[in-house]
Amino acid sequence: MNNQILFFLSAIGVFNSVVLGFYFLFFKRNKTISDLFLGLLLLSLSIRIGKSVFYNFNPQLSKTYLQIGLSACFLVGPLLYFFVKSILQNLNYSFAKYSLTLIIIAISVFGFLFPYKENPALWKAVIYYFINIQWFIFIILSIYEAKQIFKKLVTNRNQISYHETWILSVICGVFLIWLSYSLAKYTSYISGALTFSFSFYISLLLIYYAKNKTSIPVIDKEKYINKIDEKLVKEIQEKINILFETKKIYTNPDLTLSILAKELNIRPQLLSQFINDNLNKSFTQFINEYRIDEAKRLLRVGTQFKIDAVGFESGFNSSSTFYSSFKKITGTTPSNYQKNNFYS
Repeated sequence: MNNQILFFLSAIGVFNSVVLGFYFLFFKRNKTISDLFLGLLLLSLSIRIGKSVFYNFNPQLSKTYLQIGLSACFLVGPLLYFFVKSILQNLNYSFAKYSLTLIIIAISVFGFLFPYKENPALWKAVIYYFINIQWFIFIILSIYEAKQIFKKLVTNRNQISYHETWILSVICGVFLIWLSYSLAKYTSYISGALTFSFSFYISLLLIYYAKNKTSIPVIDKEKYINKIDEKLVKEIQEKINILFETKKIYTNPDLTLSILAKELNIRPQLLSQFINDNLNKSFTQFINEYRIDEAKRLLRVGTQFKIDAVGFESGFNSSSTFYSSFKKITGTTPSNYQKNNFYS
């Protein structure tokens, strides 16, 4: 009975993490890049920790599954780091995508050349310690990216927003799991899985509390306390007009608030307030309107691109986003717009 209870407590976090991971990847409406990285992070952790759970209660577990479980660890650190940067809108999506692709290829090739079944000592010693070091380095990098949030946690935790609560919860949860596995030889091998279940549910409670009690009212109230001076509003708008006309930076699919603010030589917080308060738009809506204008221009002049390619040329990451945004802004589809406005 004790073993059954221990198995349930260690496995329930893995099960729910898999469900939540698939939700963020495939079922969440209005998915963002951060949802993609969070979903992949949860699935990678589930594979790693699921391996620990089943191996603890079945030492005869296939060596192939042991290899897959350890290989998933190579992705946990980078996915955590990219998740934090994506929420902070400071991510180069192309770099992140290519980095993860290279890691997966490297893991697959190494695993094929040196399988766990034939090289158990290599995986248990060298690879295991290398994984822990790499994991820890990315935790430190993630903490550095979120240093302002941790500072706010110490100085004024009431000002922590809903998305910042996500960042803190995920970083702290991943760190606790890493710590549990690093200290497993002094405690218990199953401690990592138990820590994961505990961290998973504590994180959900913190995020639920932040969403319903503290973060949203505080942020809304602060956003409208100090209005931007009218003169500064005009200056920002002029800078945007000049930048967009000369560089068409909005056609960059990896454009973020931070990148745009850097190009305009203003603070990201000021740009965010300008878009939200003065234009009454979200950053995504603001950029997509310019992208749709560019798509309309390409469709009108009889471009050599197919309609899907027009979306990519205009700055959209996917055809589905392009079609839905075009219909939402113009009230018609790209193909109908082209038929009615060709060479107009």
